[in-house]
Amino acid sequence: MKIKKEKIIISIIIGIMFFILTMVIFIQFKTISHTDINSLETMQESELRTEITGLKTKYEETLSKLEETNSKINEYQETINTEKQASEVLQEELINSRNILGKNTVQGEGIIVTLTDVEVGKYGKIYAKDLIQLVNNLKAAGAEAISINDQRIILNSYVVDINSTYISVNGERIVSPYIVKAIGDITYLESGLSQKQYGYIDTMKNEGKDITLEKSDNIVINAYSGNLTFKYAKEAE
Repeated sequence: MKIKKEKIIISIIIGIMFFILTMVIFIQFKTISHTDINSLETMQESELRTEITGLKTKYEETLSKLEETNSKINEYQETINTEKQASEVLQEELINSRNILGKNTVQGEGIIVTLTDVEVGKYGKIYAKDLIQLVNNLKAAGAEAISINDQRIILNSYVVDINSTYISVNGERIVSPYIVKAIGDITYLESGLSQKQYGYIDTMKNEGKDITLEKSDNIVINAYSGNLTFKYAKEAE
């Protein structure tokens, strides 16, 4: 908003300068055009030289004003372009920073992994460690954004078991089914979980846990809704 206001002010200044320049040129050339040619013919040589010198001076002053105005216009234009480029760079950096911090809702291609509790013994139950391992595998495979049951995973997110009855993500209670969304290169994300023998999906299935993987061209991951504050950490001097 500030940059837009500055551009409007600069545009107004340029407009005023154009108007003043036009008036100066108009007055100067009007003066020249209204010069009485007959009176020039009857002037003494010295008087004629004086008059011509005066007209020449006015003409040179007009050209000087024109050059000065053009120079100012170019200077303002460069300023506008520089501000625009700086503004675009700053805006891009802000968006990237907010994406990294999870403060923007994002969308893109990726995968959806669903884990569901199985009511057959303790081995079919999903625990916090299973979700943490999945998140780490997805990050290693290049995931750019991850969520669990619409809870955005950020730098200081935590996933913990609560009394072996439910799981807490970012302080919010979530229950089965656990829907984990990840945005990134589909091929990398899928292969990062589908390795044979020791792959995440095979390991979960071997433990009797219900897991499915779905590929999608358009996944939406909501922004992190909590506050990002640092109480003890500060910039090093």
